[in-house]
Amino acid sequence: MPAIEKVSIPGPAGKLEVVVHMPDVAPRAIAVIAHPLPTMGGTMENKIVTTLAKTFAELGFAALRFNFRGVGASSGEFDNGNGEVEDALTVTRYALSEYGDLPLILSGFSFGGYVQARAAQQVPPHQLVLIAPAVTRYPMPTVPHNTLLVHGELDEVVSLADVMQWARPQHLPIVVLPGAVHFFHGRLEQLKEIVRHNFMGQAL
Repeated sequence: MPAIEKVSIPGPAGKLEVVVHMPDVAPRAIAVIAHPLPTMGGTMENKIVTTLAKTFAELGFAALRFNFRGVGASSGEFDNGNGEVEDALTVTRYALSEYGDLPLILSGFSFGGYVQARAAQQVPPHQLVLIAPAVTRYPMPTVPHNTLLVHGELDEVVSLADVMQWARPQHLPIVVLPGAVHFFHGRLEQLKEIVRHNFMGQAL
């Protein structure tokens, strides 16, 4: 079973609360996962975030999920995305210093997807994994062509049509789960398999 450890690291606004999921073997990659909007109750305990962390650990990655500033035991207050990008970069740099210069996966759900898309502009990952990214709520940047983008057909928070409009000029493929809503109720196993399948065939 992958080991789970909670750590506190220095962040831009004080301490950052981080949970590390370590695989049974020496990690072959690092995955950093960002949670949904704090002002709507988003934390690193979100079921999509924890599902991603467990999936990455099972794939042999050191997987780190963390609370943005002002959430849980993390210091500071909500900064509408700007400070949260700095938080994500801090956790990423910590992971790289702790576990070595391994292939980097940046992943985020909803608001966390927006944060990681911005973080990827400063620390380019091997791959970006965006789950139901908040494309209409925040100014999403252009993302790499190999980004894994997963969205629910019936997403009631960020419509599939809006995601298509954002992805279209980038020629970005989208994995659509028919009938799925924003929080992928009852569809976490499918989400897990999509992520697993994406990385199982990759030489990292």
